[in-house]
Amino acid sequence: MKFQDYYEVLGVSRDAGEDEIKKAYTRLALKWHPDRHQGASRADAEAKFKQINEAKEVLLDPVKRRKYDQFGRHWEHGQDFTPPPGARARPVAPEEFAAVFGEGGFSDFFASMFGEDVLGRFGSSRAARAARARRGHDAHAELRLGIGQAIAGGKRSFELSTTASCPSCGGAGTLDDDHVCPACAGLGSVRKRQTVEVTLPHAIRDGMKLRLRGLGDPDDDGGEAGDLYLTLVLESDDTYRRRGPDIEADLPLAPWEALEGGPVEIRTLDGTATLNVPPDTASGARLRMRGLGLERDGRRGDFYAVVRLALPETLSERQKQLIREMKGGMVRGGARKA
Repeated sequence: MKFQDYYEVLGVSRDAGEDEIKKAYTRLALKWHPDRHQGASRADAEAKFKQINEAKEVLLDPVKRRKYDQFGRHWEHGQDFTPPPGARARPVAPEEFAAVFGEGGFSDFFASMFGEDVLGRFGSSRAARAARARRGHDAHAELRLGIGQAIAGGKRSFELSTTASCPSCGGAGTLDDDHVCPACAGLGSVRKRQTVEVTLPHAIRDGMKLRLRGLGDPDDDGGEAGDLYLTLVLESDDTYRRRGPDIEADLPLAPWEALEGGPVEIRTLDGTATLNVPPDTASGARLRMRGLGLERDGRRGDFYAVVRLALPETLSERQKQLIREMKGGMVRGGARKA
């Protein structure tokens, strides 16, 4: 268990007054609120936001702060910590605390030091709220897919990090007397890992939302489970590359296809599309297919096929001889020395 220096978390001195602590908390909470962060940085912001709320819960509660100061003066943030003998009448193990409030809220350090007080104050009220619930909370998650996966479609299993409204505080982030909710550490939501099976729809779109009935949080009282709402985010992969609202992909052509031109079938988000390759197309040419990219602000981007000359996987001796007869002239470009 690691010691949490709540004064260091809020950036205040150990003799800071209530007003100074409130101002520091407000400033940091605004900076690190998860809604102000997107993508990979959101998880870091959630962790920081939880630390800030935990520090507020201790330092703005005179009883908790007095107990904390009794044994916290000689410890540094992050040190391995064991409570001094007699520091608590009955330290509450993190497992006991999690059994009532769930995983992912206040730290193990907080549960060990102050869990008994919190269990006595809020444990029964949480149980009462859960018993009154008639339907589980809806959960939300982001499903990131390679564009190639989206085009292939079909039924697949995914492991997701889902977010649902906190069952302890109902999404408010606080409990009685404006105390920070220990289940979600003030976030108003809780996360968990979940494996779901999803049938990817045809004509998939970036940002599309799917509703999976009954795959949200179950009701604590045996009632109907909530739903899971998935937001689909399309990403570059080994074949398809995002370029803002546009999609770019390599298009291998045999030399005679590039020389003679003609129709070539392309796999896109809208299904199979036919691209007419102009005669005498050079390697590296970007051939544009309008309106087959990603949707942004109500309009579709374009699809660009980037021509790459390629040979068939197997060649007859006659074909090899014909290629040898092509010798002559200079090939330029790329990393090749002129």
